[in-house]
Amino acid sequence: MRERVNLGKSAPALYQAVVELDRLASEAAAQAGIATGFAHLLRLRASQLNQCAFCVRLHARDALASQESGDRIAVLPAWRETDYFSPKERAALELVEAITLVADGQVSDAVYAQAAGVLSKEEIAAVEWLAVVINAWNRIAISSRYPVGA
Repeated sequence: MRERVNLGKSAPALYQAVVELDRLASEAAAQAGIATGFAHLLRLRASQLNQCAFCVRLHARDALASQESGDRIAVLPAWRETDYFSPKERAALELVEAITLVADGQVSDAVYAQAAGVLSKEEIAAVEWLAVVINAWNRIAISSRYPVGA
């Protein structure tokens, strides 16, 4: 099989632009009061949906390092079935999923209204930017076949 083009190495200026976008999205999340650990859970959930092993491993580790519990990480794929997440966190997870799965339709008015009912405009914007950026990273890692070894 032919080796994949590594997007970061083939276009470093574009890669650095995504790095900067990620930094700005993280900054917006922090300014909106979104805990660093939970921001990693949002990234982790999108990465799970996109089946990006590289980003799943990265954000699970980052969430743990940011004091997220192993239980919250473990139940994340079934978050709706648990009491581990607050109403604000549930709305943020729902919004991240809708943005990640936008090819299945659109971010529905119901999902947005639920988010707007419990999240500030700053929180909504921060969650949406986190979703946009992690979805870009997932596509970079998947298309470049970033290695995920034991």
